[in-house]
Amino acid sequence: MSDGKEKSVDRASIEMIDKAMREDISTVFSRADGLKPCPIGVEESCCKVCSMGPCRLPRSKKGDGKQRAGVCGATIDTVVARNFARKIAAGSASHSDHAREVAKTFLMAARGETQDFSIKDEIKLFEVALDFGINIEKRDVKEIAIELGERALNEFGKQSGELIFTGKAPLRRQELWRKHGIMPRGIDREIVEVMHRTHMGVDQDYRHILEQAARAALADGWGGSMISTELQDIMFGTPVPVVGSINLGVLKEDHVNVIVHGHEPLLPEMLVVAGRDPAVRELAEKVGARGINLAGMCCSANEVLMRHGIPCAGNFLQQELALITGAVELMTVDVQCQMQGLANVAECFHTKLITTSDRAMIEGAQHIEFHPEKGLETAKQILRMAIENYPNRRNPVHIPSEKQDMVAGFSHETITYLMGGLFRASYRPLNDNIANGRVRGVAGVVGCNNVRTQHDAAHLAMIKELIKNDVLVLSTGCSAMACGKAGLLTPEAAQMYAGTGLAEVCEAIGIPPVLHMGACVDNSRILIAATAMVKEGGLGEDLSDLPVAGAAPEWMSEKALAIGQYFVASGIFTVFGTTWPTLGSENVTRHLFEDYEDMYKGMWAYEPDPIKAAYLMIAHIDKKRKALGIDKARERVLYDMAMRRAME
Repeated sequence: MSDGKEKSVDRASIEMIDKAMREDISTVFSRADGLKPCPIGVEESCCKVCSMGPCRLPRSKKGDGKQRAGVCGATIDTVVARNFARKIAAGSASHSDHAREVAKTFLMAARGETQDFSIKDEIKLFEVALDFGINIEKRDVKEIAIELGERALNEFGKQSGELIFTGKAPLRRQELWRKHGIMPRGIDREIVEVMHRTHMGVDQDYRHILEQAARAALADGWGGSMISTELQDIMFGTPVPVVGSINLGVLKEDHVNVIVHGHEPLLPEMLVVAGRDPAVRELAEKVGARGINLAGMCCSANEVLMRHGIPCAGNFLQQELALITGAVELMTVDVQCQMQGLANVAECFHTKLITTSDRAMIEGAQHIEFHPEKGLETAKQILRMAIENYPNRRNPVHIPSEKQDMVAGFSHETITYLMGGLFRASYRPLNDNIANGRVRGVAGVVGCNNVRTQHDAAHLAMIKELIKNDVLVLSTGCSAMACGKAGLLTPEAAQMYAGTGLAEVCEAIGIPPVLHMGACVDNSRILIAATAMVKEGGLGEDLSDLPVAGAAPEWMSEKALAIGQYFVASGIFTVFGTTWPTLGSENVTRHLFEDYEDMYKGMWAYEPDPIKAAYLMIAHIDKKRKALGIDKARERVLYDMAMRRAME
């Protein structure tokens, strides 16, 4: 096996990968060395939707041009489109089922059925209630919250009409969705319809299959994910900039270390509260620890970081490495992105692995199910287990020294305030600086880590190239955490890495050149930010007019495809790296990479080289600048009082 330097650019990760190799501990990195990707599966040239197969339809090396087909006659175009659509359905279901749990908990809190959760941001409650058409005049907060919770839950099972949050999109975008028949009607309905259409012998036109895939993705981006983000903000507080720290060095040898891993912030919020309980802290001191150190992993880390400043231990590919430090007493996992290999690594140490969701169990892990009505009680139980496990450490503790300060928590509301101030909050300064050329454009760089590429390398290479070229970057999920570890999430990074124009704007406002906007479910914040740019004026009338682009250079999950599809269907050019799941069909790939631009004014692209991908994004941004007539540099004039009077 190769050494850690070939696996990651992060020094803490390299150190722990090498330790795992020396101690013969199986990790995602060593398993990837021993298991090569299936070449037919990579291009999705295999159909498994009935038992007459599986039908393997690899590309002919002879290049005879014959149409490949399965036993039933399904062409390679149909097979690849089905597989792509099913991945999007799974990704949309994941984020939207997360949102369902949040909506149910929100409604319980509104009804007073749990005392552990409450309404913390009343202003946002009123704003979201108005989005749903709820009357807020002379009504009690509780009454408004109950009606909002009921209406939000109704969005999942709705059978007709339009999802309420699609009304937040620019009017031209809404018209385009209706024109192409992809306006989402109900969150669950769109996902179910993808699964029905892709059953054997149903929808067999790749263009028609991909239409429904777009509608399901929009039901996620402008439905499930947006509902989750908005209701979480109301319950837990809308994020504001907060200083935190990241990387494996946040673990503490003399503390009880508890890692929260997953994506639903319900239990993590309760663990934060429980960890502040004097009685719980006293228990930790009785076993010889100096205190309790709560740290996050993956998107749960982003959630508790941006609301409480809780440190992040790392992103997706660091989850097993955290346990290899020998310092983790307990790790909780709920849903999404948890590796089953965690159980085997935990067995090598004293670590307790606890699953907490009724939808996700891991063989070998202990299951303690989380229910909102007993949220704080469950959190205290888990912390007591961790404390009792502290004396059971049986391996030398080895914690890397690397950790980095960062600033996170740039919600849409925060950006509005930072740009315009308390009384003039708006996106006007951003739009003006894009128009005058100081800021070239905006890029959303998001997504996972993928062990088939060097950990964090593609994220950092792409983002550094973008900000060097005066492109402001909005980031979420594991990508944001990669930026945090590399020092890109501090205001000082603007002077070090950004182009002259972007650096000038960042320094004037006091923000980093890369804005941490939250967890992967919070990509809906980027949609809202882009919509605010349109509504502010001066940069076109639709999302597709903006000089913006999106990317996921190290994507690996079905959620990433769903996110990409709803950005493309919203009019945003989006490039993915690592690999691409439709290469088995030239027609399907051409449809996504070319036809979509005519249909939705946004399109997909694939480029595994992150620098080349960055320049694809920059070229697209420049094309949009030219179309808006803001591509030419303007002379900067310092206006004196006489000139200002003349303007009036």
